[in-house]
Amino acid sequence: MRRLIAQLARFGVVGAVGFVVDTTIFNILRATVLSPDEVHSGPFWAKVVSTVVAIFVNWMGNRYWTFRDQRRSVATREGVEFVIVSLGGMVISLGCLGISHYVLGLTSALADNISGNVIGLVLGTAFRFWLYKVWVYHPERGGRGEPTEARADTSAVPTAQ
Repeated sequence: MRRLIAQLARFGVVGAVGFVVDTTIFNILRATVLSPDEVHSGPFWAKVVSTVVAIFVNWMGNRYWTFRDQRRSVATREGVEFVIVSLGGMVISLGCLGISHYVLGLTSALADNISGNVIGLVLGTAFRFWLYKVWVYHPERGGRGEPTEARADTSAVPTAQ
């Protein structure tokens, strides 16, 4: 249980950094080149861009810190799976933003931030943590059913010939 709590705390710190990156980029883009006054779907595209950048930041943090004992030696497959799960989280955020902005007509910057960066974030975070834990970084998926470090330790042991 202590390990899970520590892992949740690390996930939270990585998520907080990703949140700052996501929210900052979203608001800069929404206020400038993707302003809804200039581009009708500007907030939507600003959220796509900001989330893609945050996905990369979060992958690095989760791979090398949160789930470091469970990461796989082959980063490509893990990265693809991470991106798939993260895109699922992005769809949740975009859905919240789309409903608020385009269906309910709540078009202020505050409404866009609450729907995309608060409500969407909470729902998307729960979705992502669960799938990262049970799929992307699950210890039994590390190759031979062991975390990467455990495999590295046993590979250093000389074998009889």
